[in-house]
Amino acid sequence: MIDLPLDQVRTLLAVVDEGTFDAAAAALHVTPSAVSQRVKALEQRTGRVLLLRTKPVRPTESGEIVVRFARQLARLESDTRSELGMSGPGEPTRVTVAVNADSLATWFLPALRRVSQEPPLCFELHREDETRTAELLREGLVMAAVTSSPEPVSGCSVRTLGTMRYLAAASPEFVARHLDDGPLPEALARAPVMTFDRSDDLQDAFVRRLRRGAAGASAVRHAVPTSEGFVAAVAAGFGWGMVPEAQAGVLLRTGRLVSLAPDRPLDVPLYWQQWKLDSPALAAVADAVAATAAQELRS
Repeated sequence: MIDLPLDQVRTLLAVVDEGTFDAAAAALHVTPSAVSQRVKALEQRTGRVLLLRTKPVRPTESGEIVVRFARQLARLESDTRSELGMSGPGEPTRVTVAVNADSLATWFLPALRRVSQEPPLCFELHREDETRTAELLREGLVMAAVTSSPEPVSGCSVRTLGTMRYLAAASPEFVARHLDDGPLPEALARAPVMTFDRSDDLQDAFVRRLRRGAAGASAVRHAVPTSEGFVAAVAAGFGWGMVPEAQAGVLLRTGRLVSLAPDRPLDVPLYWQQWKLDSPALAAVADAVAATAAQELRS
């Protein structure tokens, strides 16, 4: 079995994190030549190209595997130092998590409040669509993710969290202006629509389901890349959109929003994926997330 020298593995991670060989050399307090030699030696050992020499550099698919290993190694080393009492006074443990915007705006931060801060933790959250958070795990950028994929990333475990329910909604004025003329499926296909960003497919999926596979939502679409801003834009009448049930409740009760199809909600299953590491910090976060999800999400 070919071993992976730790100095070479750590050097590869530094290059990926810093973006260039020169910056990695400065971070590691070695020469750029030493960084280049270590990366080349590691590529020779693995028999694979691990980095694309772009600006900034990017790991190849094989490189992502080594980067993920390097981050897991650093996490284990940090946990071991902490358990042995070798950490500096007050030195925090960093936990990196990818989470979708709607979870972040509703139930996820209360979950993190349940995590003990003894020993101290630092949370580094990466906001990404739930269909793409698993990619950050695969690339080794985060330790855990809230994702819509039940298929485990290599080296990760999966836990079911529950489903987030979305309701098609619009302001009363928007309904009167755009949706009172003809059947709802056809009206929605023509009316202005709100999206989170260009990759947001939730509204299109809802319209396709109503129209039994026909084309999705209108080409007239506004994009607001925050969960709170998205809901505010729907309530302001810019377009209709799929609003998380937790955010829609008060707006529906006060009449600022109208539910367009109360009997046709859209449920998105959510899962917790994390590295298979014996990390007390990661285990504590996972337990808090699962406990809060059991209370806030639909089973």
